[in-house]
Amino acid sequence: MSTFDIATIAGDGIGPEVVGSAITLIEKTLHNTGDSIRWTEYPFGGGHYLKTGEILNKESELALKKHQAIFLGAIGHPQVKPGIVETGVLLHLRFAFDQYINLRPVKLYPGVVTPLAGKTPADIDYVVVRENTGGLYCGVGGSTMSGFPDESVTQVAMYTRHQVERCLRYAFETAMKRPRKTLALVGKSNVLTHLFGLWTRCFHEMGERDYPQVKREYYHVDAAAMFMVSNPEKFDVMVTTNMFGDILTDIGATTQGGMGMAASGNINPDRTAPSMFEPVHGSAPDIAGQNKANPIATWQSARMMLDFLGATNSAQKLEDAIVQTMQSGIQGLSTDAITARGLSFI
Repeated sequence: MSTFDIATIAGDGIGPEVVGSAITLIEKTLHNTGDSIRWTEYPFGGGHYLKTGEILNKESELALKKHQAIFLGAIGHPQVKPGIVETGVLLHLRFAFDQYINLRPVKLYPGVVTPLAGKTPADIDYVVVRENTGGLYCGVGGSTMSGFPDESVTQVAMYTRHQVERCLRYAFETAMKRPRKTLALVGKSNVLTHLFGLWTRCFHEMGERDYPQVKREYYHVDAAAMFMVSNPEKFDVMVTTNMFGDILTDIGATTQGGMGMAASGNINPDRTAPSMFEPVHGSAPDIAGQNKANPIATWQSARMMLDFLGATNSAQKLEDAIVQTMQSGIQGLSTDAITARGLSFI
C-alpha cells in the first residue's frame, strides 16, 4: 500500500467542478486497492490573480516542488488579459520543473461520436509526444518601433541537441511499450531545414543505434494534419515540436469526441520535480458553476497520473470505469450524474 502526495490546483471556471469529480473517483478507486492520496490545495489561477495580484510566487513554487505530482483543473479568467496566468502558471511550471514532455493520448472510446465518417475506436488510438519546453514557446525574440509603421518583431524557435534527443528518447520508449512499435516524426524538413535537419538526424541516428525494433516514419506537419482526419489509423506514436504539437493535438482531440475527452500530462521523465496532469479544455467560463461540465478528460488525466505514479491497478480500474461510463452514454447528463455513474462502475 502506498500514500501519494499530490498538489491540486482547481483553478478557474469549471476547474473546481471537474477536479472535484475526478477526486471522488480517485478516492474510491484507491480505497479499493489499498492506496491513498494526501491532497494539498493551491489557489492559483485568474480568480486568485484578480483577488491578490499574485500569479505564482517563489515560495509556492518551492512548496509545489515537494509534491509527487500536480493535478490541475483549468487556468484562465475572462477578466484577466490572455497570457498572464497561462505563462505565469502553466508555462512557468513546465520550465521550472523541467516538464519537457507533453503527453497527449488520442483515443476514441466506445459510445463516443467522432466527426470522422466511418471511423471506429479501432481506427483512433495513438499517442502524441510533444516537446514541451523548447521551440517558439521559449520567448526568444523581440520587437522594435512598436506602434509605428515600420514595427518589426521576431519570435525564434530554438532547440538544443540535448532537448531534441531527450524528447525523442521518451518517444521511442513510448513506442517500445505499444504493440505496433511505430514512431512517426512530424516536422517540416523541406522548408525549416535547420530546425528539422537536427530533429531528423537525431531521429534516425537514435533509432538505428538504440531502437532497431521501432519502425520509423516521417510526415510533414501539413500531411500529418490531413492523415489525422482521413486516416488516423496510420498513427501509433507521434513525436513533434512544441508548436506543431500544440496544434496537432487539438485536431486529435476533435477526432476523439472533443475537448471534453482530451487529457494531458506535462511530464518530467527524470522525476527530479513533479509532473503535472490536466484536461486541455480550458476553464469554459460560460458554463462554470452550472453542473454542465464533462469531467471525462479530467478522469483521463487522473488515470494518466495514477499510472505515472506507479498505481497501475488503480489506473486500470479508473480506465475500466471510464470505458463503462462512456458505453452507458452521458449525453445530456450533468457533471454530478456522470460522476455518480462513474462511481457505480468502480
